[in-house]
Amino acid sequence: MEEQKNLNQTQNYGDKRADLAGPGVSTYEEVEKILPNDYEPLLPPLERMKALFAVKEYIEKNLCKELNLTMVQVPLIVTKESGVNDYLDRDGSRTPIEFDCGLGLDEPIKAQVVQAATKWKRMALKQFGCKPGEGILTDMRAVRKDYFLDHDHSAYVDQWDWERVITPEERNLNFLKDIVRKIWKVIYNAGKFAQENWPELKNPKYPDFPEEITFLHAEDILDMYPNLPRKQRETMILQKYPAVFIIGIGWTLKDGYPHEMRAADYDDWVTETVSEDGRPMHGLNGDILVWNPVTRRRHELSSMGIRVTKETLVKQLEITGQLDFLKLPYHQAILNDEIPLSIGGGIGQSRTYMYLLRTAHLGEVSVSVWPKVLKEICAKRNIHVLE
Repeated sequence: MEEQKNLNQTQNYGDKRADLAGPGVSTYEEVEKILPNDYEPLLPPLERMKALFAVKEYIEKNLCKELNLTMVQVPLIVTKESGVNDYLDRDGSRTPIEFDCGLGLDEPIKAQVVQAATKWKRMALKQFGCKPGEGILTDMRAVRKDYFLDHDHSAYVDQWDWERVITPEERNLNFLKDIVRKIWKVIYNAGKFAQENWPELKNPKYPDFPEEITFLHAEDILDMYPNLPRKQRETMILQKYPAVFIIGIGWTLKDGYPHEMRAADYDDWVTETVSEDGRPMHGLNGDILVWNPVTRRRHELSSMGIRVTKETLVKQLEITGQLDFLKLPYHQAILNDEIPLSIGGGIGQSRTYMYLLRTAHLGEVSVSVWPKVLKEICAKRNIHVLE
């Protein structure tokens, strides 16, 4: 019944092209329709902060343990000329904040606020001297000014950005899945840890966190729901499997569209692979998504993948028409084998707290700027954001 209701709702949404450029809803009228009407926060704000920082410490400690990572410092700003800033997708529509800095310099430094540390981390593996099987974990902060601000998208972004050196033999789907299972184990156990210490969070209104994560190719999901846009395909599949890793995000599927646009110069979405039943597939990357029982919506926690080689970097930039990027220092470092092969990703901190602490809005677990119209919509539904 719930599945059919969501299927009916999707018929009114736009075409697939409009659904490719990433996150966000589109209007506050739509936000007002989707926010829950029966929401009651399980913890008051101060107690929620205590739980949040306990969960933060738990996740950081156990990610380091499971993936053999070390916490390191991470930049808030980078130089424009380095090419290490993250453009989030392939069409360049989400641009970073730029400014000049360096008082007294004849030529000020052209700096950018990071949107994510995706490319910086791979360079940093060399800086920190990481060997195969070793990696780094960061407590990353970023600004993404070009997001539509709703209940789970903010201009202020906090992530556990991580990266680990791998060998050529580890560039395969089985290795990727093994890493995903370890990450999901940490998230699942963090939820149990929070419930043990704050029993209010174990509420019969919400189901238990799923212990297992299901792996599906983007191509499989398209076969299941060929006429639905990407977010609606995800909505449908998450009601069958409440925790999913979608493989191969970025490769153009048989309907002529990628599952979602993905930047061409970090994750490898072009490499040919084979499904478990022998069918040809593409991509060594993917996203962790869960069904959020509070918002009753799809909820993305992490984007990650095995990174490009010099060969797949060129191939992906050819596909996206961005070969001019190859002159930048980051891209030159890949082409000249100056930085190691790696796997990495970003786990949204506030997204994870929102999921584990059962809140309806990012603003209940992070402090950012929100439009007046959104705050008014939320207040009507007993959702009060931090300011």
